Amino acid sequence: MNANCTIKAPFFEIGPKSYLYGDQILELAKAADAASEKYGVDIIFTCPVVDIRRVKENTKHIHVFAPHMDPIPVGRGLADILPESLVAAGAEGVMLNHVEKPVTFEVLAETIKRAEEVGLLTIVCADSMADASKIATLAPDIIVAEPSELIGTGVSVGPEYVEAATKCVKSVNPDILVLTAAGIANGTDVYNTIIAGADATGSSSGVAKAADRAAMVDEMIAAVRKAWDERHN
Repeated sequence: MNANCTIKAPFFEIGPKSYLYGDQILELAKAADAASEKYGVDIIFTCPVVDIRRVKENTKHIHVFAPHMDPIPVGRGLADILPESLVAAGAEGVMLNHVEKPVTFEVLAETIKRAEEVGLLTIVCADSMADASKIATLAPDIIVAEPSELIGTGVSVGPEYVEAATKCVKSVNPDILVLTAAGIANGTDVYNTIIAGADATGSSSGVAKAADRAAMVDEMIAAVRKAWDERHN
C-alpha cells in the first residue's frame, strides 16, 4: 500500500459508470464535492476517462479516479489507457478489475506496479473472499469486496459479509483499506454497512438512477458520517 495514501476511513466511492454522461457527470461530481466538505468524508469519484480533467478542474474535495487503465508504456497502444495520461489529466487513482472490466491476476499485478510508478492510488475489485485474499498480496491501496451477483440489484450485503471480507483482507495486509459494497441503494444501506465494520462503502446505480441525485449523495454521505461517529464514540 502507498504510504502516502491521501484517502482515510471513513470514505465513500461513487461510480456513475455509463448511466450518466456530459454535464450530468459534472453536476454529480459537484454534489459529491459539496457533501465531502459538509460531512468531512473522503469521496472517491470514479469518473469516465473523458471527463477526468473537467471534473478535476471544477471540484476541490473529491478524489478523482479513472475507471480502468492499461499497463502500457509510453508509445504504441491505440485506444489503450496510458497511466501517464491519467496523471496528466488530474486523476489521483484508478479502479481496477471491476466485474464489468475484469483483468487476469497477472495483468492486475502488472497494472498495480505501473500505477505505483506514476503515483496513482489503486482501488481493486474482488468478487469473492478468495479473490480478495489473493489480491491483498499485491498490496493495493484499497480493495472493494463486493459479490458481483448483487451489483445493481438494490440488495446489499449483510453484516456477516462485511465482517468476513474485512477480516479476510486485513489478515493478509492490515494497511489495506476495505470497501464493502454491492446493492447500496440508500442511506440506510450505507449506515448498516459502515456500522458493521467496513472502512467504506459506495454506490453506482443507487446514486445515478436516483430521482434527485444530489439529495441521494447527501443522504448517503450523512449516513457514513453518522455510522462512523457512532462506531467510534
